[in-house]
Amino acid sequence: MNTPQAIAFDEFGRPFIILKEQEKKRRLTGLDAQKSHILAAKTVANTLKTSLGPNGMDKMLVSGDGDVTITNDGATILSQMEVEHQIAKLMVQLSKSQDDEIGDGTTGVVVLAGALLEQAEQLLDHGIHPIRIADGYELAAQIALEELDKISESFPINKDVKGLLVETAKTTLGSKIVSRCQQQIAEIAVEAVLSVADLERKDVDFELIKVTGKVGGKLDDTMLVKGVLVDKDMSHPQMPKVVKDAKIAILTCPFEPPKPKTKHKLDVTSVEDYHKLREYEKNTFIEMIKQVKDTGANLALCQWGFDDEANHLLLQNELPAVRWVGGPEIELIAIATGGRIVPRFSELTSEKLGHAGIVRELSFGTTKDRMLVIEECKNTRAVTIFIRGGNKMIIEEAKRSIHDALCVVRNLVRDNRIVYGGGAVELACSLKVGERADKISTLEQYAMRSFAEALEAIPLSLAENSGYNPIQTVADIKSRQVAEKNPRLGIDCMNNGSNGKHENSKMQLVRVLYIRLIFNYFIIIIYLTILSCN
Repeated sequence: MNTPQAIAFDEFGRPFIILKEQEKKRRLTGLDAQKSHILAAKTVANTLKTSLGPNGMDKMLVSGDGDVTITNDGATILSQMEVEHQIAKLMVQLSKSQDDEIGDGTTGVVVLAGALLEQAEQLLDHGIHPIRIADGYELAAQIALEELDKISESFPINKDVKGLLVETAKTTLGSKIVSRCQQQIAEIAVEAVLSVADLERKDVDFELIKVTGKVGGKLDDTMLVKGVLVDKDMSHPQMPKVVKDAKIAILTCPFEPPKPKTKHKLDVTSVEDYHKLREYEKNTFIEMIKQVKDTGANLALCQWGFDDEANHLLLQNELPAVRWVGGPEIELIAIATGGRIVPRFSELTSEKLGHAGIVRELSFGTTKDRMLVIEECKNTRAVTIFIRGGNKMIIEEAKRSIHDALCVVRNLVRDNRIVYGGGAVELACSLKVGERADKISTLEQYAMRSFAEALEAIPLSLAENSGYNPIQTVADIKSRQVAEKNPRLGIDCMNNGSNGKHENSKMQLVRVLYIRLIFNYFIIIIYLTILSCN
């Protein structure tokens, strides 16, 4: 069938064809549009559902360039998916918001949002208006938050007693590739956060924690450096590998003669002119080195490179130097050593030098890889987590895992309340919301019951991923929570017989939730529901 078309002319008299395809397009409205939006969100949630919990499956993601990423981190999976639907993109943003604000629970929040929308679809089929559904969800969220405050437990944060912090950090590592080394990595994460934490203000400056990795070795070689690690070595192989009581000049100006900033050019037409130019360059290098040494510096870190002549003169004048240090590393070194970044040699003074107890060069086995470690810094709070792994993929996943563990410990410093995981808290809130729904006479009671059913999506997914019969397992735990009045009962994902009945139950069933921010992600879900249903 021929497509209807028309010919029009532009201002220059050139013809162009107008294709009339609007007749083939159909605009979705009403309930069809709402269901289309909900279906897109459910599809994204179902994709992540199998990655939830310690027994969840990893996803293999292949980029257009052929790079392979294997992870079960919800935010990473969604950020690398090519999502076209606008409501599905909102689910991606929801996961990213959870990652930015809390750092953990990025998979669970998407699964919960998908369950809420799935329940909203059934209510729409019964003719309930989207605004009434959203009102009921918001009322149920408030009840759930009140229940969270009641069943939460607190414990003191103390730098001398780290056992509970390590156990809670381990809960976020159990489902990761690094679970084999979860004890070691949890201890590193706790030590790193406590090193930079201000317990009086309940604040953690993540800018002082640098996470870096290098291919080679094994995960067990991952370590915490109380200082700064720079992936560089001394600019000359004969320079000393260890500098004690280092006074560091942090430079963002290159060791080279100034170049004319005009359109004029310099012509060298004779041997005498060449020798004069060479002498000028040499004198300039020597003057720069003298300016650095006059301040008392015994180590120079330069953001830019310098040529072999400058490198040789630095060696002759016994001034160790490091070149091509990146901008973020320069800033972190300045913070750690208490130094100032100097953009010109003329501005360098002894007061602007950074101070460190020792700067040493590390070498790795039989390889030629070398790195600089700056330790015993003036600001002892700056730390670096150095990850080793067999390949780049392992190191990148270890970085994501350590980020989650750091965020968990950071959240505990900010708010030292915990609730029990394994779906226990979701079931407790579900029971409470269902109980309160029976006391409400308005139409919102149906939305509240749907909210309570949606909360059960988390324990159902955990049970299914752990190989249990999901409906039977969740029904059994719900009845036990009611009979025993114990909100700490959850899914035994690790199959270790721990049922959470007592306060000293195994911490594998504990997942840290930053309760003050849970309200934020409930509100985001409510906003998503309203937008999807309009």
